[in-house]
Amino acid sequence: MDPVEIDEFKQLLTEDGRAVLHAVTGYRPDEELALATRLRRTHPASLVTAALHQERLRQRAAAKFGEDAARLWFTPNGVEQSTRTSVAAHRAARLADLRPTRVADLCCGIGGDALALARAGIPVLAVDRDPLACAAAEANAAALGLADLIEVRCADVTAVDPATEGCDAVFVDPARRGGRGRVFDPEAYSPPFSWAVETARQAPLAALKVAPGIPHEAVPEEAAAEWVSDGGDVKEAVIWFGTGTGSGNAGRGPSATLLPSGRTLVSRGLPDPEPAPVRRYLYEPDGAVIRAHLVAEAAEPVGGTLIDPTIAYFTSDTLTADHPFAAAYEITDVLPFNIKRLKALLRERGAGTVTVKKRGSSVLPEELLKKLKPSGPNRATVFLTRVAGDRAMLVGAPAADAADRATGRSAR
Repeated sequence: MDPVEIDEFKQLLTEDGRAVLHAVTGYRPDEELALATRLRRTHPASLVTAALHQERLRQRAAAKFGEDAARLWFTPNGVEQSTRTSVAAHRAARLADLRPTRVADLCCGIGGDALALARAGIPVLAVDRDPLACAAAEANAAALGLADLIEVRCADVTAVDPATEGCDAVFVDPARRGGRGRVFDPEAYSPPFSWAVETARQAPLAALKVAPGIPHEAVPEEAAAEWVSDGGDVKEAVIWFGTGTGSGNAGRGPSATLLPSGRTLVSRGLPDPEPAPVRRYLYEPDGAVIRAHLVAEAAEPVGGTLIDPTIAYFTSDTLTADHPFAAAYEITDVLPFNIKRLKALLRERGAGTVTVKKRGSSVLPEELLKKLKPSGPNRATVFLTRVAGDRAMLVGAPAADAADRATGRSAR
Protein backbone atom coordinates (compact mmCIF):
# COMPACT_ATOMS: atom_id res chain seq x y z
CA MET A 1 0.00 0.00 0.00
CA ASP A 2 1.37 3.41 -1.02
CA PRO A 3 1.81 5.43 2.22
CA VAL A 4 1.02 8.60 0.25
CA GLU A 5 -2.50 7.29 -0.32
CA ILE A 6 -3.01 6.79 3.40
CA ASP A 7 -1.60 10.23 4.23
CA GLU A 8 -3.90 11.87 1.67
CA PHE A 9 -6.87 9.96 3.03
CA LYS A 10 -6.09 11.00 6.60
CA GLN A 11 -5.80 14.62 5.44
CA LEU A 12 -9.43 14.38 4.37
CA LEU A 13 -10.35 13.63 7.98
CA THR A 14 -8.88 16.93 9.19
CA GLU A 15 -10.92 20.11 9.53
CA ASP A 16 -9.39 21.50 6.33
CA GLY A 17 -10.00 18.24 4.49
CA ARG A 18 -13.65 18.12 5.54
CA ALA A 19 -14.09 21.71 4.39
CA VAL A 20 -12.77 20.89 0.93
CA LEU A 21 -14.87 17.75 0.76
CA HIS A 22 -17.95 19.77 1.73
CA ALA A 23 -17.14 22.22 -1.08
CA VAL A 24 -17.12 19.47 -3.71
CA THR A 25 -20.17 17.59 -2.44
CA GLY A 26 -22.60 16.85 -5.24
CA TYR A 27 -20.43 18.27 -8.03
CA ARG A 28 -21.03 17.24 -11.63
CA PRO A 29 -18.25 15.95 -13.91
CA ASP A 30 -18.51 19.02 -16.14
CA GLU A 31 -17.81 21.23 -13.11
CA GLU A 32 -14.65 19.44 -12.01
CA LEU A 33 -12.02 21.52 -13.79
CA ALA A 34 -13.39 24.90 -12.70
CA LEU A 35 -14.04 23.66 -9.17
CA ALA A 36 -10.57 22.15 -8.80
CA THR A 37 -8.92 25.29 -10.16
CA ARG A 38 -10.77 27.51 -7.67
CA LEU A 39 -10.08 25.31 -4.65
CA ARG A 40 -6.40 24.89 -5.46
CA ARG A 41 -5.92 28.63 -4.96
CA THR A 42 -6.49 28.19 -1.22
CA HIS A 43 -5.85 24.49 -0.56
CA PRO A 44 -3.06 22.01 -1.43
CA ALA A 45 -3.55 20.45 -4.85
CA SER A 46 -3.19 16.93 -3.43
CA LEU A 47 -5.98 17.60 -0.91
CA VAL A 48 -8.33 18.91 -3.60
CA THR A 49 -7.61 15.90 -5.80
CA ALA A 50 -8.25 13.52 -2.90
CA ALA A 51 -11.54 15.28 -2.06
CA LEU A 52 -12.76 15.11 -5.64
CA HIS A 53 -11.86 11.42 -5.78
CA GLN A 54 -13.65 10.72 -2.49
CA GLU A 55 -16.77 12.54 -3.66
CA ARG A 56 -16.81 10.48 -6.88
CA LEU A 57 -16.61 7.32 -4.77
CA ARG A 58 -19.46 8.53 -2.57
CA GLN A 59 -21.64 9.18 -5.58
CA ARG A 60 -20.92 5.68 -6.91
CA ALA A 61 -21.52 4.15 -3.49
CA ALA A 62 -25.00 5.65 -3.15
CA ALA A 63 -26.44 2.68 -5.07
CA LYS A 64 -25.24 0.34 -2.31
CA PHE A 65 -25.24 2.52 0.79
CA GLY A 66 -28.14 4.88 0.13
CA GLU A 67 -28.19 8.07 2.19
CA ASP A 68 -25.29 6.83 4.33
CA ALA A 69 -22.92 7.16 1.37
CA ALA A 70 -22.79 10.95 1.76
CA ARG A 71 -21.10 10.64 5.17
CA LEU A 72 -19.08 7.45 4.77
CA TRP A 73 -15.51 7.03 3.53
CA PHE A 74 -14.55 4.82 0.60
CA THR A 75 -11.72 3.30 -1.34
CA PRO A 76 -12.12 2.12 -4.96
CA ASN A 77 -12.02 -1.53 -3.87
CA GLY A 78 -14.39 -0.75 -1.03
CA VAL A 79 -17.06 0.58 -3.36
CA GLU A 80 -16.64 -2.37 -5.69
CA GLN A 81 -16.57 -5.16 -3.12
CA SER A 82 -18.77 -3.92 -0.27
CA THR A 83 -22.08 -5.56 0.51
CA ARG A 84 -25.25 -3.64 -0.28
CA THR A 85 -26.60 -2.17 2.98
CA SER A 86 -29.93 -4.00 2.75
CA VAL A 87 -28.18 -7.36 2.33
CA ALA A 88 -25.70 -6.68 5.14
CA ALA A 89 -28.58 -5.66 7.43
CA HIS A 90 -30.44 -8.90 6.67
CA ARG A 91 -27.41 -10.99 7.50
CA ALA A 92 -26.67 -8.96 10.64
CA ALA A 93 -30.26 -9.37 11.86
CA ARG A 94 -30.02 -13.13 11.43
CA LEU A 95 -26.80 -13.20 13.44
CA ALA A 96 -28.28 -10.90 16.10
CA ASP A 97 -31.16 -13.33 16.61
CA LEU A 98 -28.58 -15.88 17.75
CA ARG A 99 -27.19 -13.45 20.36
CA PRO A 100 -23.43 -13.70 19.80
CA THR A 101 -21.19 -11.97 22.33
CA ARG A 102 -18.80 -10.59 19.72
CA VAL A 103 -18.28 -11.17 16.01
CA ALA A 104 -14.91 -11.32 14.26
CA ASP A 105 -15.42 -9.69 10.86
CA LEU A 106 -12.48 -11.08 8.90
CA CYS A 107 -11.56 -9.29 5.64
CA CYS A 108 -13.68 -6.33 6.77
CA GLY A 109 -12.64 -3.94 4.00
CA ILE A 110 -14.05 -0.46 4.60
CA GLY A 111 -16.36 -1.88 7.27
CA GLY A 112 -19.74 -2.09 5.55
CA ASP A 113 -20.63 -5.40 7.19
CA ALA A 114 -19.16 -4.33 10.53
CA LEU A 115 -21.44 -1.28 10.47
CA ALA A 116 -24.49 -3.49 9.89
CA LEU A 117 -23.48 -5.82 12.71
CA ALA A 118 -22.90 -2.93 15.09
CA ARG A 119 -26.22 -1.36 14.15
CA ALA A 120 -27.80 -4.67 15.11
CA GLY A 121 -26.21 -4.25 18.54
CA ILE A 122 -23.33 -6.73 18.12
CA PRO A 123 -19.77 -5.79 19.17
CA VAL A 124 -17.34 -6.36 16.30
CA LEU A 125 -13.64 -7.00 15.83
CA ALA A 126 -13.04 -5.87 12.25
CA VAL A 127 -9.80 -7.15 10.69
CA ASP A 128 -8.18 -6.43 7.35
CA ARG A 129 -4.60 -6.34 6.10
CA ASP A 130 -5.10 -3.21 3.95
CA PRO A 131 -4.11 -0.11 5.96
CA LEU A 132 -6.18 2.20 3.75
CA ALA A 133 -9.28 0.03 4.11
CA CYS A 134 -8.77 -0.06 7.88
CA ALA A 135 -8.44 3.71 8.01
CA ALA A 136 -11.73 3.98 6.12
CA ALA A 137 -13.38 1.41 8.40
CA GLU A 138 -12.36 3.38 11.50
CA ALA A 139 -13.62 6.62 9.97
CA ASN A 140 -16.90 4.96 9.01
CA ALA A 141 -17.47 3.61 12.52
CA ALA A 142 -16.94 7.12 13.87
CA ALA A 143 -19.14 8.71 11.19
CA LEU A 144 -22.12 6.57 12.20
CA GLY A 145 -21.48 6.83 15.94
CA LEU A 146 -20.54 3.16 16.22
CA ALA A 147 -16.89 3.44 17.28
CA ASP A 148 -17.67 2.02 20.74
CA LEU A 149 -18.92 -1.21 19.14
CA ILE A 150 -16.29 -1.65 16.41
CA GLU A 151 -12.62 -2.32 17.01
CA VAL A 152 -10.64 -2.11 13.75
CA ARG A 153 -7.37 -3.98 13.52
CA CYS A 154 -4.93 -3.92 10.61
CA ALA A 155 -3.58 -7.46 10.44
CA ASP A 156 -3.45 -10.62 8.37
CA VAL A 157 -6.72 -12.40 9.16
CA THR A 158 -4.96 -15.76 9.11
CA ALA A 159 -2.94 -14.64 12.16
CA VAL A 160 -6.04 -13.76 14.23
CA ASP A 161 -7.63 -16.30 16.58
CA PRO A 162 -11.26 -15.23 17.10
CA ALA A 163 -11.63 -17.32 20.26
CA THR A 164 -8.77 -15.61 22.09
CA GLU A 165 -10.27 -12.26 21.07
CA GLY A 166 -13.52 -13.03 22.85
CA CYS A 167 -15.41 -13.72 19.62
CA ASP A 168 -17.95 -16.52 19.61
CA ALA A 169 -19.06 -15.77 16.06
CA VAL A 170 -17.13 -15.28 12.82
CA PHE A 171 -18.03 -13.59 9.57
CA VAL A 172 -15.62 -14.13 6.68
CA ASP A 173 -15.80 -12.26 3.38
CA PRO A 174 -12.80 -13.35 1.28
CA ALA A 175 -11.73 -11.13 -1.59
CA ARG A 176 -13.16 -12.51 -4.83
CA ARG A 177 -11.34 -10.20 -7.21
CA GLY A 178 -7.78 -10.41 -8.42
CA GLY A 179 -5.59 -8.41 -10.74
CA ARG A 180 -7.57 -9.69 -13.74
CA GLY A 181 -11.03 -9.16 -12.33
CA ARG A 182 -13.55 -11.47 -10.70
CA VAL A 183 -12.27 -14.80 -9.34
CA PHE A 184 -14.48 -17.84 -9.88
CA ASP A 185 -12.38 -20.60 -8.28
CA PRO A 186 -13.11 -20.55 -4.51
CA GLU A 187 -9.57 -21.67 -3.78
CA ALA A 188 -8.37 -18.52 -5.56
CA TYR A 189 -10.22 -16.34 -3.04
CA SER A 190 -8.00 -14.34 -0.70
CA PRO A 191 -7.77 -16.02 1.74
CA PRO A 192 -8.74 -19.36 0.12
CA PHE A 193 -12.17 -20.89 0.62
CA SER A 194 -10.67 -23.89 2.42
CA TRP A 195 -9.11 -21.61 5.05
CA ALA A 196 -12.39 -19.76 5.51
CA VAL A 197 -14.28 -23.03 5.99
CA GLU A 198 -11.83 -24.31 8.61
CA THR A 199 -12.00 -20.98 10.44
CA ALA A 200 -15.79 -21.11 10.39
CA ARG A 201 -15.79 -24.69 11.73
CA GLN A 202 -13.79 -23.64 14.77
CA ALA A 203 -16.36 -21.04 15.89
CA PRO A 204 -19.66 -21.77 17.63
CA LEU A 205 -21.40 -19.63 15.01
CA ALA A 206 -20.15 -18.51 11.61
CA ALA A 207 -21.24 -17.06 8.29
CA LEU A 208 -19.10 -17.28 5.17
CA LYS A 209 -19.94 -15.00 2.26
CA VAL A 210 -19.26 -16.50 -1.17
CA ALA A 211 -20.14 -15.81 -4.79
CA PRO A 212 -23.69 -16.85 -5.82
CA GLY A 213 -22.29 -19.26 -8.39
CA ILE A 214 -20.66 -21.54 -5.83
CA PRO A 215 -21.48 -25.20 -6.58
CA HIS A 216 -23.83 -26.87 -4.12
CA GLU A 217 -21.38 -29.71 -3.66
CA ALA A 218 -18.82 -27.22 -2.30
CA VAL A 219 -21.05 -26.45 0.71
CA PRO A 220 -19.76 -28.43 3.72
CA GLU A 221 -22.10 -31.16 4.90
CA GLU A 222 -22.59 -29.64 8.35
CA ALA A 223 -23.43 -26.20 6.94
CA ALA A 224 -26.34 -24.72 4.99
CA ALA A 225 -26.24 -22.20 2.16
CA GLU A 226 -28.56 -19.24 1.77
CA TRP A 227 -28.84 -17.36 -1.53
CA VAL A 228 -29.92 -13.72 -1.19
CA SER A 229 -31.39 -11.46 -3.84
CA ASP A 230 -32.31 -7.80 -3.58
CA GLY A 231 -34.81 -6.28 -5.94
CA GLY A 232 -34.61 -9.36 -8.13
CA ASP A 233 -30.80 -9.37 -8.45
CA VAL A 234 -28.89 -12.21 -6.78
CA LYS A 235 -26.29 -10.57 -4.56
CA GLU A 236 -24.55 -13.32 -2.62
CA ALA A 237 -24.58 -16.73 -1.08
CA VAL A 238 -23.90 -17.20 2.62
CA ILE A 239 -22.75 -20.48 4.13
CA TRP A 240 -23.98 -20.76 7.71
CA PHE A 241 -22.30 -22.87 10.38
CA GLY A 242 -23.63 -23.71 13.82
CA THR A 243 -26.95 -21.93 13.40
CA GLY A 244 -29.04 -24.96 14.40
CA THR A 245 -32.71 -25.37 13.67
CA GLY A 246 -33.65 -22.28 15.64
CA SER A 247 -32.28 -19.89 13.00
CA GLY A 248 -33.83 -21.43 9.97
CA ASN A 249 -32.19 -23.95 7.75
CA ALA A 250 -28.90 -25.43 8.96
CA GLY A 251 -28.89 -29.13 8.27
CA ARG A 252 -32.06 -28.78 6.20
CA GLY A 253 -30.60 -27.89 2.85
CA PRO A 254 -30.36 -24.65 0.93
CA SER A 255 -32.60 -21.61 1.22
CA ALA A 256 -33.38 -18.46 -0.75
CA THR A 257 -34.16 -15.07 0.78
CA LEU A 258 -35.71 -12.30 -1.28
CA LEU A 259 -35.23 -8.69 -0.25
CA PRO A 260 -36.79 -6.28 0.44
CA SER A 261 -39.66 -8.57 1.51
CA GLY A 262 -37.35 -10.72 3.64
CA ARG A 263 -39.28 -13.86 2.71
CA THR A 264 -37.27 -17.07 2.83
CA LEU A 265 -37.92 -20.30 0.97
CA VAL A 266 -36.32 -23.37 2.56
CA SER A 267 -35.62 -26.66 0.84
CA ARG A 268 -37.94 -29.56 1.63
CA GLY A 269 -36.15 -31.91 -0.73
CA LEU A 270 -38.92 -31.91 -3.31
CA PRO A 271 -38.23 -33.54 -6.68
CA ASP A 272 -38.31 -31.34 -9.78
CA PRO A 273 -41.81 -30.89 -11.23
CA GLU A 274 -42.66 -33.02 -14.23
CA PRO A 275 -42.47 -31.33 -17.66
CA ALA A 276 -45.86 -30.65 -19.25
CA PRO A 277 -47.39 -28.45 -21.99
CA VAL A 278 -47.44 -24.71 -21.39
CA ARG A 279 -50.49 -23.68 -19.41
CA ARG A 280 -52.18 -20.33 -18.93
CA TYR A 281 -49.82 -18.77 -16.41
CA LEU A 282 -46.05 -18.82 -16.54
CA TYR A 283 -43.96 -18.24 -13.42
CA GLU A 284 -40.43 -16.86 -13.52
CA PRO A 285 -38.68 -17.79 -10.24
CA ASP A 286 -36.41 -15.28 -8.58
CA GLY A 287 -32.74 -15.83 -9.31
CA ALA A 288 -32.03 -16.76 -5.68
CA VAL A 289 -34.66 -19.50 -5.89
CA ILE A 290 -33.02 -20.87 -9.03
CA ARG A 291 -29.50 -20.71 -7.55
CA ALA A 292 -30.72 -22.53 -4.44
CA HIS A 293 -32.35 -25.26 -6.59
CA LEU A 294 -35.76 -24.52 -5.08
CA VAL A 295 -37.91 -24.26 -8.20
CA ALA A 296 -39.90 -27.29 -7.04
CA GLU A 297 -40.68 -25.63 -3.70
CA ALA A 298 -41.78 -22.46 -5.49
CA ALA A 299 -43.94 -24.39 -7.98
CA GLU A 300 -45.73 -26.64 -5.51
CA PRO A 301 -48.32 -24.12 -4.17
CA VAL A 302 -49.72 -23.53 -7.67
CA GLY A 303 -49.29 -27.09 -8.93
CA GLY A 304 -46.65 -25.87 -11.35
CA THR A 305 -45.05 -28.00 -14.06
CA LEU A 306 -41.89 -27.31 -16.02
CA ILE A 307 -42.03 -26.28 -19.67
CA ASP A 308 -38.77 -28.18 -20.24
CA PRO A 309 -36.62 -30.36 -17.96
CA THR A 310 -33.69 -27.95 -18.34
CA ILE A 311 -35.54 -24.62 -18.04
CA ALA A 312 -36.45 -22.93 -14.75
CA TYR A 313 -39.87 -21.67 -15.86
CA PHE A 314 -42.98 -23.37 -14.54
CA THR A 315 -46.58 -23.00 -15.63
CA SER A 316 -49.96 -23.51 -14.04
CA ASP A 317 -53.67 -22.88 -14.55
CA THR A 318 -53.70 -21.30 -11.09
CA LEU A 319 -52.87 -17.63 -10.76
CA THR A 320 -51.08 -16.25 -7.74
CA ALA A 321 -50.28 -12.75 -8.96
CA ASP A 322 -48.32 -11.91 -5.83
CA HIS A 323 -46.39 -15.18 -5.63
CA PRO A 324 -43.64 -14.49 -3.05
CA PHE A 325 -40.88 -16.23 -4.97
CA ALA A 326 -41.76 -15.88 -8.67
CA ALA A 327 -43.18 -13.33 -11.08
CA ALA A 328 -46.42 -14.42 -12.79
CA TYR A 329 -47.35 -13.86 -16.44
CA GLU A 330 -50.45 -14.71 -18.43
CA ILE A 331 -49.46 -16.53 -21.62
CA THR A 332 -51.61 -15.91 -24.68
CA ASP A 333 -49.54 -17.56 -27.42
CA VAL A 334 -46.97 -20.34 -27.75
CA LEU A 335 -45.04 -20.20 -31.04
CA PRO A 336 -42.15 -22.11 -32.52
CA PHE A 337 -39.11 -19.90 -32.94
CA ASN A 338 -40.04 -17.76 -35.95
CA ILE A 339 -39.32 -14.04 -35.95
CA LYS A 340 -41.65 -13.27 -38.87
CA ARG A 341 -44.59 -14.92 -37.12
CA LEU A 342 -43.77 -13.12 -33.90
CA LYS A 343 -43.51 -9.77 -35.66
CA ALA A 344 -46.88 -10.30 -37.33
CA LEU A 345 -48.51 -11.32 -34.05
CA LEU A 346 -47.21 -8.27 -32.19
CA ARG A 347 -48.34 -6.00 -35.00
CA GLU A 348 -51.79 -7.56 -34.85
CA ARG A 349 -51.91 -6.98 -31.08
CA GLY A 350 -50.68 -3.38 -31.40
CA ALA A 351 -47.77 -4.11 -29.06
CA GLY A 352 -45.38 -1.18 -29.15
CA THR A 353 -43.76 -1.78 -25.79
CA VAL A 354 -42.18 -5.23 -25.81
CA THR A 355 -40.14 -6.78 -23.02
CA VAL A 356 -37.97 -9.70 -24.11
CA LYS A 357 -36.85 -12.28 -21.58
CA LYS A 358 -34.83 -15.37 -22.28
CA ARG A 359 -33.81 -18.62 -20.69
CA GLY A 360 -32.17 -21.38 -22.67
CA SER A 361 -31.84 -19.21 -25.79
CA SER A 362 -28.76 -17.73 -27.43
CA VAL A 363 -30.70 -14.87 -29.02
CA LEU A 364 -29.89 -11.44 -27.59
CA PRO A 365 -33.07 -9.55 -26.57
CA GLU A 366 -31.77 -6.23 -27.89
CA GLU A 367 -31.02 -7.77 -31.28
CA LEU A 368 -34.50 -9.28 -31.47
CA LEU A 369 -36.12 -5.95 -30.62
CA LYS A 370 -34.25 -4.30 -33.50
CA LYS A 371 -35.75 -6.84 -35.89
CA LEU A 372 -39.25 -6.61 -34.43
CA LYS A 373 -39.50 -2.81 -34.59
CA PRO A 374 -42.61 -2.85 -32.36
CA SER A 375 -45.20 -0.09 -32.58
CA GLY A 376 -48.60 0.51 -31.07
CA PRO A 377 -50.20 1.44 -27.74
CA ASN A 378 -50.15 -1.95 -26.03
CA ARG A 379 -47.57 -3.97 -24.11
CA ALA A 380 -46.34 -7.53 -24.43
CA THR A 381 -43.75 -9.81 -22.89
CA VAL A 382 -41.90 -12.30 -25.07
CA PHE A 383 -40.08 -15.29 -23.60
CA LEU A 384 -37.33 -16.86 -25.72
CA THR A 385 -36.91 -20.35 -24.35
CA ARG A 386 -37.37 -24.07 -24.99
CA VAL A 387 -40.53 -26.10 -24.68
CA ALA A 388 -40.13 -29.88 -24.59
CA GLY A 389 -36.66 -29.51 -26.09
CA ASP A 390 -37.65 -27.25 -29.01
CA ARG A 391 -36.94 -23.57 -29.40
CA ALA A 392 -40.06 -21.58 -28.69
CA MET A 393 -41.49 -18.11 -28.18
CA LEU A 394 -44.08 -17.49 -25.47
CA VAL A 395 -46.08 -14.27 -25.67
CA GLY A 396 -48.04 -12.76 -22.82
CA ALA A 397 -48.07 -10.04 -20.20
CA PRO A 398 -47.52 -9.68 -16.45
CA ALA A 399 -50.40 -11.17 -14.52
CA ALA A 400 -51.03 -7.80 -12.89
CA ASP A 401 -51.81 -6.38 -16.34
CA ALA A 402 -54.26 -9.21 -16.95
CA ALA A 403 -55.94 -8.47 -13.63
CA ASP A 404 -56.23 -4.80 -14.58
CA ARG A 405 -57.87 -5.69 -17.88
CA ALA A 406 -60.29 -8.03 -16.14
CA THR A 407 -61.45 -5.19 -13.87
CA GLY A 408 -61.71 -2.70 -16.70
CA ARG A 409 -58.59 -0.68 -15.88
CA SER A 410 -56.16 0.25 -18.64
CA ALA A 411 -53.01 -1.84 -18.90
CA ARG A 412 -51.33 0.68 -21.15
